[in-house]
Amino acid sequence: MRVLVAYASAAGSTAGVAEWITGALMARGHEVVLRPVEEVTDVAGYDAFVVGSAVHDQAWLPVAADFLAANRRGLSGKPVWLFSVGSPGALRGPLRRWAMLEENDILAELLMDVTPVEHRLFTGVLTAAAFGKFGALLFRAMGGRFGDFRDWAEMEKWSASIADALAEQKT
Repeated sequence: MRVLVAYASAAGSTAGVAEWITGALMARGHEVVLRPVEEVTDVAGYDAFVVGSAVHDQAWLPVAADFLAANRRGLSGKPVWLFSVGSPGALRGPLRRWAMLEENDILAELLMDVTPVEHRLFTGVLTAAAFGKFGALLFRAMGGRFGDFRDWAEMEKWSASIADALAEQKT
């Protein structure tokens, strides 16, 4: 199957996740095209889609949300998987549990434009520089940690489930 993996990344973390998913699908025999959402001019010709975005303020980046809205008809009737890259894994204790709830808020907004097979919230790379001086201090005070929190094993598992679902549809 011909699959489009499209993404919106703020600082490169989401791009890395999209690249990983692309490689995992290609390794399982699928024809995959990887593009930032702003470089996708047409969704015709693809059999399936994996679309992701960085999450800021509990929402997808506007360019990614706009991509879904603009391509609503082209995505309709085809399998679409969505992923978000946010900060839950960088938090501890009750804040982490609270941050995991943001997945429902994120997905609720996206469901206006697409009915995904599945949505997954991953944690990305968090740097103090991305928060600014005051934001970084506040994040630390709330129990946040900086670093690369991408769970490659979890991404591999999810990518494998997508590849398996695509293979079933092929037959």
